[in-house]
Amino acid sequence: QVLLVESGGGSVESGGSLRLFCKASGYTYRRNFCMGWFRQVPGKQREGVAVINSDGSTSYADSVKGRFTISEDNAKNTIYLQMNSLKPEDTAMYYCAVPSFTGGECDDEVQIGYWGQGTQVTVAS
Repeated sequence: QVLLVESGGGSVESGGSLRLFCKASGYTYRRNFCMGWFRQVPGKQREGVAVINSDGSTSYADSVKGRFTISEDNAKNTIYLQMNSLKPEDTAMYYCAVPSFTGGECDDEVQIGYWGQGTQVTVAS
């Protein structure tokens, strides 16, 4: 059973920073699996934010490029999302995600098989 546990959310003012954590367990961590961060605002579709692939390469949504950084600590089975220069429009529930199959894409919600419980990020203007 794959288990993803997020933490690190909170409330900050515009321009502030937060660091999200996602600890993974229950599968051969990172072997041929990407990991990703999504976010969702009530009433809107879930949006892919950042991806880290098994080779360590990364990709980002245009809306967060230059402000967010995804990274990993394989020894701790944990990925991170460093969020800087936060804006009110970054307010959302943030979810860690893993695809349901080897080689699946981490920026396609349809291919995600495992989700964390989410951590709320609120940015005040």
